[in-house]
Amino acid sequence: MYEKHLMLCGATGCLSSGAGKIVEALREELSNRGIEEKYRVVMSGCPGFCEVGPILVVYPDEVFYCRLQPDDIPKIVEQHLIGGEIYEKRLYTGPDVEAPARFYDTIPFYSKQLFNVLRNSGIINPESIDEYIMRGGYRALSRALTMEQPEIIDEVLQSGLRGRGGAGFPSGKKWEFTYKAPGEKKYIVCNADEGDPGAFMDRSILEGDPHAVVEGMLIAGLAIGSDEGYIYCRAEYPLAIERLKIAIQQAEEYGILGDNILGYGFNFKLNIKEGAGAFVCGEETALLASIEGERGMPRPRPPFPANYGLWGSPTCINNVETFGNVPLILRENGVEEFQKVGTEGSKGTKVFALAGKVRNTGLCEVPMGTTIQEIVYDVGGGIKNNKEFKAVQCGGPSGGCIPSDLLDLPIDYDSLTQAGAIMGSGGLVVMDEGTCMVDLANYFLSFTQKESCGKCIPCREGTKRMLEILDRICEGNGKPEDLDRLDELANSIKDSALCGLGQTCPNPVLSTIRYFRHEYEEHINEGFCRSGICKDLFNYYIDEESCNGCGRCAKACPVEAITGEKKECHALDVELCTKCGSCVDKCRQNSIRITRVGREADVSN
Repeated sequence: MYEKHLMLCGATGCLSSGAGKIVEALREELSNRGIEEKYRVVMSGCPGFCEVGPILVVYPDEVFYCRLQPDDIPKIVEQHLIGGEIYEKRLYTGPDVEAPARFYDTIPFYSKQLFNVLRNSGIINPESIDEYIMRGGYRALSRALTMEQPEIIDEVLQSGLRGRGGAGFPSGKKWEFTYKAPGEKKYIVCNADEGDPGAFMDRSILEGDPHAVVEGMLIAGLAIGSDEGYIYCRAEYPLAIERLKIAIQQAEEYGILGDNILGYGFNFKLNIKEGAGAFVCGEETALLASIEGERGMPRPRPPFPANYGLWGSPTCINNVETFGNVPLILRENGVEEFQKVGTEGSKGTKVFALAGKVRNTGLCEVPMGTTIQEIVYDVGGGIKNNKEFKAVQCGGPSGGCIPSDLLDLPIDYDSLTQAGAIMGSGGLVVMDEGTCMVDLANYFLSFTQKESCGKCIPCREGTKRMLEILDRICEGNGKPEDLDRLDELANSIKDSALCGLGQTCPNPVLSTIRYFRHEYEEHINEGFCRSGICKDLFNYYIDEESCNGCGRCAKACPVEAITGEKKECHALDVELCTKCGSCVDKCRQNSIRITRVGREADVSN
């Protein structure tokens, strides 16, 4: 019996912050003191709060340590584990708490969250099937094995679960279509090809609770009459793939995967297909082509995969988070509990990757219907450096921008669609007042244009023409008619592109024109970028009244464009300045301002 369990975040985020060195130091310290048998050290899944990693939680004390360094470990062992006193230096501190916070219930980041899909992440060892079972794992499968196929599908339908991969199609309907489709061989496919910039929801679920996804796929296979499944996971997720392989092997050893599962005569085999990182393979027909060994390119629909999918057989495709919800629904009273959360048209919770100009970046899970304001300010802690919130990009590069006027917008499928965005897989990129919305639209369209498979003309050529117009606007060569041309091209692409990538890629342009048209007009009519992003449309200058001559800007400048004596106002040589922004980042007085090219200094940054 262990005295304490030491749960160290072993997800990719914390590992990149040095969690590997932390666990080495912890094990070494316990060994040197001869007390390693008293304490259980576990590399767990992601507890969500990536901004403050590496994270260590001590159970049963429930003490939350963060921002750890190897030098902290001897002090935690000596003071807390042996002495029984909390090591306060590495408790959570921030502008949203008055005193160091001990654990989740006192940390504002967790106050509005509800852990359903992430119920086990950070709590169990993701490489232990026993711990998953102890937390209720595979009980939903045991119950499903005693049910008829239509009964299973009916419960998923009743729950209101909608696909978490982006479109929000009712999962039960998809299962029902595949179940009724004629064919002796049917497949279950899990889409883990998470390619949105800044998105890491699926990766974190697979790293923290892989058995939940395996169980969800088993239940889906049982429901539609499938005996084989594929998890399509991009090769850039090596830790997720490793833990999936361990989970599959353990499930096979326990008789939960393979032939005659738990003695009920149900057979199911699970395979992993590693994708090469093409964004278009997130589209289901392109994904299926990739599994088959073909180039990942979409095909026209109908027929839909439910009727004609993998190798021509009926195929049910859901994403990681969707399958992670299934065991919750199929457990005893699961439908009723699931329906209690969310909105009328969007039941349950949604996992989001919160990134950008927000204080608390990380992974969060909130009930459907939670407002943007609550996510950005209550969970996210507000905007960095006390700047103003400007917009949030929801739904990845194919999503749309929601402005500050819609902070009270509830996040659910229908509300986001009406606002010109999409739920997508769950990426939320927060932008502050310093973001140029024209440049942002240019960035996201550039991404999707490069990732286009090139099969259909609207996506291949249409996005290229849109990108040429946006480049001109950002360079100061835009024309008044460009906005109408962008709108015309965007809607034409949405109506005629072959797949979901092409149909949604104009969204960032359409939503920014809809909510930030004045920024486009300022770029075109005045040749000025107020945010100081589009380099051809502004110059930097130093404000004489606020500059105190500290010299931080001069030290940061890589081309020595800033000169001046200490404690005297500095000067900036426009001819030498490369507009890299290093001086802006270092200036504490907000003395680096921007002005229109060729004009006197008249516009503050």
